[in-house]
Amino acid sequence: MTGTRKVTVSTDVHGHTAGWAETPVAPPVTPTPDPAAAAFFDVDNTMMQGASIYWFARGLAARKYFTAGDLARFAWQQAKFRLLATEHAGDMSQAKEAALAFVQGWRVDDVERLAEEIFDELMAPRIWAGTRKLAERHLAAGQRVWLVSAAPVEIGRVIAARLGLTGAIGTVAEVVDGAYTGRLVGDLMHGPAKAEAVAQLAAVEGLDLSRCAAYSDSVNDLPMLSAVGRPVAVNPDPALLRQARDRGWDVRDFRTGRRAVKIAVPSTAAAGLLAGAVTAGLALHRRRHRPD
Repeated sequence: MTGTRKVTVSTDVHGHTAGWAETPVAPPVTPTPDPAAAAFFDVDNTMMQGASIYWFARGLAARKYFTAGDLARFAWQQAKFRLLATEHAGDMSQAKEAALAFVQGWRVDDVERLAEEIFDELMAPRIWAGTRKLAERHLAAGQRVWLVSAAPVEIGRVIAARLGLTGAIGTVAEVVDGAYTGRLVGDLMHGPAKAEAVAQLAAVEGLDLSRCAAYSDSVNDLPMLSAVGRPVAVNPDPALLRQARDRGWDVRDFRTGRRAVKIAVPSTAAAGLLAGAVTAGLALHRRRHRPD
């Protein structure tokens, strides 16, 4: 069945109507579903410039949930963790505890509403156009596309929805009666946990991981990248770039100018720590500024 027919009127040299031509206009092409293949995209510095949770914190600071000083201390902590590579077991434990304090007592619908507002204000302009096109190619091929991030899954879901993607995998906080309890369900979605989550999703969805693709900027995501048939390093850090070259992986870099400079705070594998680093400031202001 053809779509709407485009009618064209042609005229002769004197301006008289010479005839009619009807040109069929093809209907929009619906991708043929490819249920066995999918793509998994890291968020921070892969899909977005900087860390999503940092931009979320910036948005909260603008709404007076905590102070600019708290935000500055938060940014410095993340830069220190990144530069000194201090992500060991103790740091991850600290990250988990901090993440718990960050969400305790907040209502899920309030966090999602704030995430939507802050995405539109601060995150949308920082989506890498090149990475988004990669995701859209998978969608056009009939494949599903998930974001995989250590940030809270509510933020990941908002980003995925805004970009028209399938969904998101992220750190999950326990919810009772619509409010966060301050306990996590499982561990932070970081490092090997990402690969495990992708494998579990593949089993549930019937995906063939050898036909799937994964994209990340960080060497911390080697487990996820190694789990799929098409790993791609996007805006890679030096360690991941070396690994990608050694393994013959595809590399895409959408950064311009001075490569070492990032528009946002550099992401760290402990994205739960990103959320929790503002806990002290949030605790001071939560009673007066908790979302209504």
